[in-house]
Amino acid sequence: MNSEHSSVRVAARFCGPPSSANGGYVCGLVADAIGQLVTVRLLKPPPLDAQMTVHADADGTWHVEHDAQRIVEARPATLDDLAPPATVTYADALAASANATWSDPAQHPCPGCFVCGPLRARGDGLRLFAGPVAGKPIVATGWSPDASLARADGTIAPEFIAAALDCPGFQALQTGLKPWLLGEYTCRIDRPVSAGEHCVILGWKIEVKGRRSIVGTALLDASGALCALAKGVWIEPREPIY
Repeated sequence: MNSEHSSVRVAARFCGPPSSANGGYVCGLVADAIGQLVTVRLLKPPPLDAQMTVHADADGTWHVEHDAQRIVEARPATLDDLAPPATVTYADALAASANATWSDPAQHPCPGCFVCGPLRARGDGLRLFAGPVAGKPIVATGWSPDASLARADGTIAPEFIAAALDCPGFQALQTGLKPWLLGEYTCRIDRPVSAGEHCVILGWKIEVKGRRSIVGTALLDASGALCALAKGVWIEPREPIY
């Protein structure tokens, strides 16, 4: 950050639940505003169409406020110990996606989600449904980013990369259709991705302890080269949330 604080705003298009931002998207915005790799901890549902202020704290961490409430906190991070356990071709990723359970709007707990909502039109939502890959401990989907997500140079903005690696991580848990909450998220972008490029998104389980699960996700290009990597901590809520 070039100053003690800056601001971020999430348009209603980029929702997760109907009244709050998609977690991966807002984490990507915050990390981009800070300007370095961070782990973002979600404390409250990030509001839509509202200005949130990113503050640099004296201890080298950051927090984001709205209406005098802390929405997220961030701390410096690294993902040096994370790597995909396997990979698949773009064609195989599309085939895996066809078997995903989250593509049915009648069963999806949040069918309007910008990332994985089946009610979102193509070109509006990402429609990423990661399904199991036979014989491998991963889920996968293909992704060809829409031109509306690109910056002036044709590359996809970092908040959309972070969003795209969010929901496939939860889908990797394969816990059924009950919604969970994203608690913490770290996303590292290794190289730009262009609009229309054929990409593969992978998701896998790292650790499961009771109501807390850690997952990894990765974005690969058509040749299998790593473009982005993420780690998410998901929490099973005690009470219904939607």
